[in-house]
Amino acid sequence: MKVEVINKSNNQLPKYETPASAGLDIRADFSRLSPENLLKAFGDVEVIYAGESHPTTMVRLDPGARALIPTGIFTAIPEGYEVQLRPRSGLAIKKGLNLINCVGTIDADYRAEWGIPVVNQGLEAVWIEDGERICQAVLNKFEQIEWDEVESLNETNRAGGFGSTGK
Repeated sequence: MKVEVINKSNNQLPKYETPASAGLDIRADFSRLSPENLLKAFGDVEVIYAGESHPTTMVRLDPGARALIPTGIFTAIPEGYEVQLRPRSGLAIKKGLNLINCVGTIDADYRAEWGIPVVNQGLEAVWIEDGERICQAVLNKFEQIEWDEVESLNETNRAGGFGSTGK
């Protein structure tokens, strides 16, 4: 499916890393960060800007810290579709880097820059480099709910929830 995209980053467009991949890899874009254009972050976060001592801008998130990582990507998702942002499993298991909301949604009417809300759930500081692959994006078709208010629901054999089916 064709999706209109504007790429204001220095990175290539998001791409599938293998022919059978469901998710596009999304990269961090720190090219527009500066002391005047700050990273939106909470907790113990450090930004090291590219310069003589560092070839690229880097962001450090201490355990529990959160940041909205810019991507430089702007899209027009077709109506009836959404993009789901998902953590990269390798970063989650090795470093504890996760998405704050576990799975994020980019709606069809959203036109602003894609921002990736990350959290360090690990035990040590995590460094994110400019251009690093930080999450995956999956395009999904969806249906919207049309509520039908009723007086009762049909019965099933299931009793309870929140662990009621476990042993």
